[in-house]
Amino acid sequence: MKIVAVLYPGGEIAKKTPELLGCAENALGLTDFLRSQEHEFVVLTDKEAELDKHLPTTDILITTPFWPAYVTKERISKASRLQIILTAGIGSDHIDLAAAAARKITVAEITGSNVVSVAEQVVMHILALVRNYIPAYKQVLDGRWDIAEIAAKAHDLEDKVVGIIGVGRIGQRVCERLKAFDVKMIYYDYHRLSTVEEFALGARYANLDQLVEQSDIITINTPLTPETDGMFNRDLLFRMKKGAYLINTARGRIIDTLSLVEALEKGHLAGYAGDVWFPQPAPKDHPWRRMPNHAMVPHYSGTTLEAQRRYADGIKDCLLRFMNGRRIERDYLIVDNGNVVSPSYSYAFKT
Repeated sequence: MKIVAVLYPGGEIAKKTPELLGCAENALGLTDFLRSQEHEFVVLTDKEAELDKHLPTTDILITTPFWPAYVTKERISKASRLQIILTAGIGSDHIDLAAAAARKITVAEITGSNVVSVAEQVVMHILALVRNYIPAYKQVLDGRWDIAEIAAKAHDLEDKVVGIIGVGRIGQRVCERLKAFDVKMIYYDYHRLSTVEEFALGARYANLDQLVEQSDIITINTPLTPETDGMFNRDLLFRMKKGAYLINTARGRIIDTLSLVEALEKGHLAGYAGDVWFPQPAPKDHPWRRMPNHAMVPHYSGTTLEAQRRYADGIKDCLLRFMNGRRIERDYLIVDNGNVVSPSYSYAFKT
């Protein structure tokens, strides 16, 4: 059996950090295991030419949301032996799920592996923006000391209205962590929580228009779907409160790229932070790199060392189950026996 993994390059640091399991050099800790089972294991960092070269003879494909190999309908059509696609992490929107379903290719991701990591990153981004941390840090690097310049845009988080879009596993953990800051939380989701769940999280439901107009801070924690693709277009961005902050650790395509730049350049939004871009890796001339008042980082929130151990263990579990003819854990399955079975991706396959 031939297994191909497309993973981000680790370089020299990978040799010194064996816990960096998600990189190509450490290959999810699978190399010795798979070769001892006499499987062919190919690890790539090239997501285009090299992947296309191997696809016709690949039985199992492993990729990540952080260094996504875009598994299009065209690529699936060339992969005649492909039986299963595994996402090492959360988020399989880089895969054409309808095409996979049509071919009865199993698709699975490691549900729950990144929820703590991303929720913590969301809180970090909120504090970095509200407390004006990045310009303050830059003053230190530049050898300056201008308290007025920093304090003029620094705020307390307490009593602010935080709007949370998407209250799945990550969104709920964001709520739990923000409660300690005595903020006022409202949320929007396609499926409203029960009264008991709302009380436990300390959040009340609002429709999207209400949330956008009332929130001082908005955090996006929803999958990329046709409904959320481009959700924050120019109209929605400029309907946010003047001086509000926007945090996105979901997917870059949820935000209209140039409209966000405009909202920051005109001073309508006070700041934007996140770790997701489109495309990924972000090119050097991506306009978000140069826009004002941002706290952007590469896509790493869901790939802490602890998260990498969780998704590496999950991938190994999926492989063992598949090779031994056992069913992959139900929570991991996205496409199973020709059907998209995950509610988050139900848009991809409609009968």
